Amino acid sequence: MQRAQLTYDELNALEVWQRMSPITLDEMRGVKLMNRIDTKYVLTEDEVVRFLELAADEGYRVQQIGSVRAARYDTLYYDTEERAMYIAHHNQQLTRQKIRARTYVDGGGSFVEVKNKSNRGRTRKVRVAIAESEVDNYRLNAEARRFVEENARYTEESLMPSLRTRFVRITLVNSTLTERLTIDLCLTSEDVRTATTAKIERMAILELKQDGRTRSTAKQLLLTMRIAPLKVSKYCIGTALTVEGIKRNRFEEKLRFIDKQLNRDNYDKI
Repeated sequence: MQRAQLTYDELNALEVWQRMSPITLDEMRGVKLMNRIDTKYVLTEDEVVRFLELAADEGYRVQQIGSVRAARYDTLYYDTEERAMYIAHHNQQLTRQKIRARTYVDGGGSFVEVKNKSNRGRTRKVRVAIAESEVDNYRLNAEARRFVEENARYTEESLMPSLRTRFVRITLVNSTLTERLTIDLCLTSEDVRTATTAKIERMAILELKQDGRTRSTAKQLLLTMRIAPLKVSKYCIGTALTVEGIKRNRFEEKLRFIDKQLNRDNYDKI
């Protein structure tokens, strides 16, 4: 029998934190990497724990908010009625955009964020602060509405809530503050239009964020662990799993790969 998925409290009580120096939110401001190159990987929880041990040996630091090292995130993605942003990603359009309202539950505030991917593979994110009570309807905030109007490639009036994702994130930074890693676990997705929910257990999405294609110790560690990059989007995977009849053929191989990596059916409907 496989052990249960690690909980929020268990992730914050990992022994490896005793070996890894913390970095505060204020210190992390110098490693925002809002215009960056992203590389993603899929790991099991056991592989995450092993990676954290190796990263500690290499001097990586963990973001800490109070006593919290594994922080909760609550994200609401906006899309058109036809889910044009999802379809653009599915159809492999190189220039893409995602619009979301996100709450950093453990002390980080709430924001409306516009995330752009260029045809050169770079990611650029801009955002504006909102109240947590405005996440489900950012239009309650006039500044946020103007922000979306100015930055969205879609008409602001065409946007509507699409998918909610909740997960727990560990954030690491290297000793020279030139790269950041996020590790997302305990992922749950909900199609807010139908209330259909899905979860992926005992799996993590690791994302390496860099200003350029410079040498990365984290990449070398993952290579040593025989973990290859995998282009995967939490929004797209969550949508593919929760929206009945949605076009998803280009994601089927990734879903099978995830299942094979974890050696079980990890995306059960709740």
